[in-house]
Amino acid sequence: MSDQNFDLMLDIDQEIITKIPNELPILPLRDTVVFPNIVTPLVVAREKSVKLIHDAISGSRLIGLVAQKAAEQEEPTKDDIHKFGTAAIILRMLKFPDGSLRVLVQGISRIKISSVIGESPYMTAKVRTIKEEYKKSTELEALKRNIAIQFQKVVGQVPQLPDELQVVVVNTEHPGKLADLVASNLSISVEEKQNLLELVDIKKRLKKLTVLVNREVEVLDMGTKIQDKVQTELGKNQREYFLREQLRAIQKELGIGDDRSMETEELRQKIKDAQMSEEAEKEASRELDRLAKMQPGAAEYTVSRTYLDWMIALPWSKSTEDNLDIEQAQKVLDKDHYDLQKVKERIIEYLAVRKLKNDTKGPILCFVGPPGVGKTSLGRSIARSMGRKFVRISLGGVHDEAEIRGHRRTYIGALPGRIIQGIKNAGSNNPLFMLDEVDKIGMDFRGDPSSALLEVLDPEQNFSFSDHYLDVSFDLSKVMFITTANVLDTVPYALRDRMEVLELPGYIEEEKLQIAFKYLVPRQISENGLSRKYINFTRTGMRKIIHDYTREAGVRNLERQIATLCRKVAKDVAAGCEEKKIITPEVITELLGPIKFYSEVAERTSEPGVATGLAWTPTGGDILFIEATQMAGNKSLMLTGQLGDVMKESAQAALSYIRSHAKDLGISPSFFNKKDLHIHVPAGAIPKDGPSAGVTIATALVSLIKGRPVRNDLAMTGEVTLRGKVLPVGGIKEKVLAARRAGIKKIILPTKNKDDLEEIPDNAKKNMQFFPVDTLNQVLEIAIRQRKSPRTSKTK
Repeated sequence: MSDQNFDLMLDIDQEIITKIPNELPILPLRDTVVFPNIVTPLVVAREKSVKLIHDAISGSRLIGLVAQKAAEQEEPTKDDIHKFGTAAIILRMLKFPDGSLRVLVQGISRIKISSVIGESPYMTAKVRTIKEEYKKSTELEALKRNIAIQFQKVVGQVPQLPDELQVVVVNTEHPGKLADLVASNLSISVEEKQNLLELVDIKKRLKKLTVLVNREVEVLDMGTKIQDKVQTELGKNQREYFLREQLRAIQKELGIGDDRSMETEELRQKIKDAQMSEEAEKEASRELDRLAKMQPGAAEYTVSRTYLDWMIALPWSKSTEDNLDIEQAQKVLDKDHYDLQKVKERIIEYLAVRKLKNDTKGPILCFVGPPGVGKTSLGRSIARSMGRKFVRISLGGVHDEAEIRGHRRTYIGALPGRIIQGIKNAGSNNPLFMLDEVDKIGMDFRGDPSSALLEVLDPEQNFSFSDHYLDVSFDLSKVMFITTANVLDTVPYALRDRMEVLELPGYIEEEKLQIAFKYLVPRQISENGLSRKYINFTRTGMRKIIHDYTREAGVRNLERQIATLCRKVAKDVAAGCEEKKIITPEVITELLGPIKFYSEVAERTSEPGVATGLAWTPTGGDILFIEATQMAGNKSLMLTGQLGDVMKESAQAALSYIRSHAKDLGISPSFFNKKDLHIHVPAGAIPKDGPSAGVTIATALVSLIKGRPVRNDLAMTGEVTLRGKVLPVGGIKEKVLAARRAGIKKIILPTKNKDDLEEIPDNAKKNMQFFPVDTLNQVLEIAIRQRKSPRTSKTK
């Protein structure tokens, strides 16, 4: 490629043109087109090209210069170069330390490649020299003169082109040479230069070049006009600046204030009225002094003004008065939510302490529970009971630390973080601030938002919370923070340690009935424009919705089904039907369609090899069926159902215990030598893991081998060891509630988990029977049905 801003033209001896051989080495060029008679400097760095230049220097110095079709092609082949090029002679060569060459070449004649005869060590080709012939005519002379005049205008407006080019153009008589000279120095694309090189007819070449030169002149003229306009505007702005300064000096002498001065004084008064901290007021005053010295049109003016607006708008000293009437607060909490006594009791305790000690720091609570149990709405209810403003932000999917701490003002469009934004929107410095979905915070190259929350949620630090945008401390110690999460496992330990965790378990059927009739039904009747005159829900109908159309720990889907029924009744009312709709089980089937959930426990466990386990999930507890089957084989164990490593190991441990105690269990030791066992956990699309299914897997295997079914009214949970011990597991409360929802009344659980039953409400344990066990043998005695004796008609 060329490393100069213009190319020179030298006349070529006709004898050299006639000596061009039929075969030439071809040097592919990137982003460069060399024209005949034009001297052009080139940079040569590719290994093949360097070899070509060295061989040409030691020979005739004649080479073919052909442009590549794609500049990025490192190893061009015959298909990657154009057919037309220029035969050239090497005038000078200079070597550089990096191995590259600087070569000065002069075009001799247009050539066309007939065929490529070799590509190693470099490309060589058969070429045909193209002779340029023309007949003088008036049109040709006019085209030539017009191009000369227009190109002189280009030279006059482009500083990079020397004035000598104008002299060369005027003195060039040959129209073809003139066209090549202008084309080589014109700022046009490589494709356009290649098209001009391929135009053998001189008249056509001149016509094409005329269009390109005229276009270039128009572009340069437009650029000149734009530059003149900019210079005029700059001059006008400078003049206005001087006049404004003079006006300010005159107003100062006369004692008259201008609009800018009045605005500055107004902002200064607002800063004083905001009652900021000493540090914040000092920073705001300093920024105001900077603002007063700026011109309104300056880029920094808007940044400084926006910063001051934020500082003034924050509630540095504005607080709402807490409602310390404990009885009234209790009534508000009971009115909005059913049960949840632990949470309500904690809020009442805080209000009691606040009543006795005025400067109590706000508690930092974390509500943990499955979706739909009322975590978020409970936060809003607490704010209402305390008389505080309520602010909620969702942290689900947040990856950027700046979402919490804000952006520094050096960034375009910078803003404070969502904590400070929430405080501003609340209009008080002691709102109830809910951080929703704290267990779903992400982390990537932009930072770790959970680490930024450590300062926010630490009472020992948040009195001086520093936002990157404000760059001053803001007191968050008066804020009552409440976070929500579905699980605690994904919450970093350091963050979890700063929060007081309150668990919200799933609801049992009786609680769902109370919530439905007390809260959900009235709300949906109102939201759908109905009244008790048109619709009435029966308890049997509501139980059917809970049993057959929802299966959840919370009440979110229950409310959706109630809303669906209300909408269908509203449609009939809108159509003119005045008859009151009684929502009975039959009406529910008619309006909601087929049953969505069936109780499969009795059906699933009616044959050997199937046992019912209990599982914990982020959405609450659930029942889990373990199925086992046998087939002819030799001792192999197959596990399916997308099981995790821990669950697979539990299955191996269960089988090892059964094989090692086969005689005690009444199983023939030779059974395993000729059988393969397959354990499957249905719902194969859902990943499953954990050790708590150990006793269930062992029970299913023993049931299969002995041919005795497991009791269909019983579920179990617990980890099993190789010695047959049953170890404690987690999530007992959620698992018991799941069993109750599924209609299971008897549960086997580890003895060490017996104390966990105390956390379960008494009404949830009503009519349920629990079997604490220490060993797998105890589990098998309880779970596996005994064969009926032929001499007895019934079992006791």
